[in-house]
Amino acid sequence: MNKPNLLKTLKKYWGYDQFRPLQEDAAQAALDGNDALIILPTGGGKSLCYQLPAACDIGLTIVISPLIALMDDQVSAAEEMGISAGTLHSQVSEKQKKITYAGLFNKELKLLYISPERLAARDLSDIIKASAGLFAVDEAHCISHWGHEFRPEYRQLKEIMGEYPNVPRMALTATATPQVQHDIVEQLGLKNPVKLIGYPDRPNLTYRSFFRYDQMAQVTEIIRNHPNQGGIVYAQTRKEVEKITKNLQRAKISCAPYHAGLSAKERATAQYDFIHEKIDVIVATIAFGMGINRSNVRYVVHANTPKSIEHYQQESGRAGRDGEPAECVLLYSYADLITHKYLSMREEEISPMRKAAIEKQLKEIGRYAVSPICRHRLLTQHFGYDYPKTAGSSAAKTDFRCMACDVCLNETRELPHEEAALNTQKIISAVYRTQNRFGAGYIINILKGLQDERITGNNHHTLKVFGLMKDESEKTIRNWIDQLIVQGCLSVTDGQYPLLQVTQAGLEACKNPAKVKLSLPTPQKIKRRVVPASSLSSENSEVFERLRKLRLLIARTLGLPPYMVFADSVLTAMAENNPATLSEMLEIKGVGEHKLKAYGKYFLDCLNGTDPETAAGSFKKKK
Repeated sequence: MNKPNLLKTLKKYWGYDQFRPLQEDAAQAALDGNDALIILPTGGGKSLCYQLPAACDIGLTIVISPLIALMDDQVSAAEEMGISAGTLHSQVSEKQKKITYAGLFNKELKLLYISPERLAARDLSDIIKASAGLFAVDEAHCISHWGHEFRPEYRQLKEIMGEYPNVPRMALTATATPQVQHDIVEQLGLKNPVKLIGYPDRPNLTYRSFFRYDQMAQVTEIIRNHPNQGGIVYAQTRKEVEKITKNLQRAKISCAPYHAGLSAKERATAQYDFIHEKIDVIVATIAFGMGINRSNVRYVVHANTPKSIEHYQQESGRAGRDGEPAECVLLYSYADLITHKYLSMREEEISPMRKAAIEKQLKEIGRYAVSPICRHRLLTQHFGYDYPKTAGSSAAKTDFRCMACDVCLNETRELPHEEAALNTQKIISAVYRTQNRFGAGYIINILKGLQDERITGNNHHTLKVFGLMKDESEKTIRNWIDQLIVQGCLSVTDGQYPLLQVTQAGLEACKNPAKVKLSLPTPQKIKRRVVPASSLSSENSEVFERLRKLRLLIARTLGLPPYMVFADSVLTAMAENNPATLSEMLEIKGVGEHKLKAYGKYFLDCLNGTDPETAAGSFKKKK
């Protein structure tokens, strides 16, 4: 298929006049019969890369995904655009299975979403041989030992797809270092793949990383800064998810928990309520993949440090998928990394390679969280790219301020060299003089000059370092200790009572602390600093809210998530441009022919002054 026809298909089904970066090349590679490796950031439009060939009648497109919730969501979205789709996984109802099988046998289905375990059953082999046009492996990083979510079942895919040598393969992921990219190509058996690697930065996201000193107060305040907007809070354990949820509910914040300890029905209800905008916040474990596809999530909060930069990029990337501004806040504590290490290493059959990968990932996310360096730059450089992308000289890159992270906004500030050096020497000296035998709390008490029975009993109140940091708060000193651990100047022992120890790098830093950097601690309060989701005038904002209400009412009539009717960006464009006819409405980005026919009249009526409830009533009567 030539490019003009690809664009025509894009307009017909998706309502877009142009592609996002690399989407057209990805679709064309599949239509030309070539394998491809596609790496696009969350929100970059990966799903369209394989959905478009399906809409162009390449044959049955088999999408392999580990995320059941996301499969169901994408099937609904495809059907809503007029593309026939079905799914097969462990939680599909018998009724839905029959509908999907009928679509496969009749060759009416264009998209089949399936889990790797379900594909491995091989009972679909005859159908696939007769109609397969493309294998699309989503979340392809799961196949790599060096990836952040290694799944052994993905290792079966190379053999399974090898039975269909003439069917092109497309591997897709949002996050992959060069090492993981190589692993994906090898483990999936991609033949001379077209490599389409997108620029990883998400300029619409404002990243913030703060030391965690009062988890509930900090999380609650961030949520309060986004009234009536959708958000996700990630916590480290099921117990913390439940605790945070209960506290938020007591604070009259509409939310629900989501973790593997809940029943399938409870998880499904929580996800349904969130994507259908019945609740504002979902609280989830970091480890449990939700596959949330809601496009208008305005903030993501990590109440605990994630396992890796890859995890953080993917989880924070669930904010602002519609391209509108959104906020991502990480609340950091080194204790989280200790917990991650313990939980990961207790696996009985963990290989030395996987163990090394986990330790490397923990060090990298720690550096990201505490370094007083532009967050956008740190994330972009982790995946092998310069930041900013268009900067000319290296000096320009160094001086560039994104104005979309806590560092560039001066919310986190690097200490002057002399001050950082002096604080480093005080802390390391306290650990050294107490012979590496105590934890962070004990060291903080010595530095603050607080006498208790243990300190006087050990005669540590007589040390020269006693009281040297009496004017600093406990959370400030603890923050600096975490920063020194991440930079390798201090280490923490394993076990029930972690002890601080001075490393060789720490001893050298006391003599020559030139390379040590310390930043100022978290402000007392996280103030609202993120820009609003839209720059609409007050008059147009009123129109937007009317359209938003109509969208919600129509979505509830259909049992669909509101964003599947129209995205926020589409409603914003309608409010700004005020189309007077259906033809003018079709020109708005995101309004395809199928949706225009289904909803256009009612949104046009609303723009012309009809009350949203009246317009929605007319829609309901027609249905």
